[in-house]
Amino acid sequence: MQDNSYPEINIPDKLYFKIGQVSEIAGVPPSVIRFWETEFPKINPKRTPAGQRHYRKSDIELILKIKHLLYNKKFTIQGAIKHLNSDKSESKSSQRLSNETPDIIEELRQELIYLRNILS
Repeated sequence: MQDNSYPEINIPDKLYFKIGQVSEIAGVPPSVIRFWETEFPKINPKRTPAGQRHYRKSDIELILKIKHLLYNKKFTIQGAIKHLNSDKSESKSSQRLSNETPDIIEELRQELIYLRNILS
């Protein structure tokens, strides 16, 4: 059983954030964020023509999760990468199951109708 709980941080409702703002929200220096970008390819900020990084809210959420895994859970970088990849595969399998659920329900419904007709 995995513990995915980490402190909730209120991220302002904006489209893009500069690295200084992300640093402030996450509580880590900009150099750490730039380093994490090299280790975690999922952190992929947009770049302006001048090369300035623009992070989306989803990038910040991922950065906060990485910080939690590394600082609070004491994961290594490789361990955090594996954990994040396993989260992705678990969400895919649960999504696949939820996509199959209507078919199973319909099949059960048809079976119940069949049984009801036999018993009537």
